[in-house]
Amino acid sequence: MNVKSKIKSILSYLLHGEPDVYMANIATLSTNELLKNRCAIVTGGTSGIGLAITQAFLKAGATVIITGRNQERLDEVVSSINMPNRLFALVIDNTSVCSIEKGFKEAQSIVEKNKIGVIDILVNNAGVNGGHLPNAKEEDYDKVMNTNLKGVFFFSQIVGKYMVEKKVRGNILNVASSSSLRPAVSAYTISKWGIRGLTMGLARSLSKYGITVNGVAPGQTLTPMMMKDIGATKNLIKPEIPLGRWILPEEIANGALFLVSDMGRSVVGDILYMTGGAGLLSFEDVDYNIF
Repeated sequence: MNVKSKIKSILSYLLHGEPDVYMANIATLSTNELLKNRCAIVTGGTSGIGLAITQAFLKAGATVIITGRNQERLDEVVSSINMPNRLFALVIDNTSVCSIEKGFKEAQSIVEKNKIGVIDILVNNAGVNGGHLPNAKEEDYDKVMNTNLKGVFFFSQIVGKYMVEKKVRGNILNVASSSSLRPAVSAYTISKWGIRGLTMGLARSLSKYGITVNGVAPGQTLTPMMMKDIGATKNLIKPEIPLGRWILPEEIANGALFLVSDMGRSVVGDILYMTGGAGLLSFEDVDYNIF
């Protein structure tokens, strides 16, 4: 969005209470075979970025196992997509190592029962926001760190061992954030700094086994998690970042698909920043005057 467009939108908001609608024309691949004969686990796959990644992977020919904490919601997604031999769902609580271990064993059973082959993609997407200074509570901090960082650490450890033992040449993809570039004033931001470091460490440790580890870092993306904070909106305008609008989950899914396919094989231990300039070029979308 250029300066003239920003001014026009701001004036429209001041005069009419609602800015001009900012639409986005998102390009996606048609049905393809980029992930043919591959099997992915996508954590937090029932909504937002996780759901968009799931849909992109299915469109690319993969079998996908989504995880979440709510069986009813998992069932709804599986039913709505309606690919009974390609999409499966498991209840896994990312804050519990026991739940992750149990769930991954169940995922292996699904693969064996349906003669799918091996699990060769893990997308660590599940995450929650919260724990902001100066009023963070211990339970908020623990929930964020356990979901966003501990869960990713142990899920990656379990799947990494599995891939090494079975000689699987696969991918681990971590969903980071533009927050991993910012000064940290929340548990959420700290967790995403951790994801950034863990991605580099996993890549260094696993690349010799043919396991490629990378991350994708969204900026402020129009997901249900974000909508809780901003309320329902009819347009995508966000003039405080260089892109000028909210990012859409489908855009992040495009990046995820590239990184786990053979197109992204030479990208190792890196983060694909899809931030709209937030964190990279601008801090205006974050308030640091908090105390």
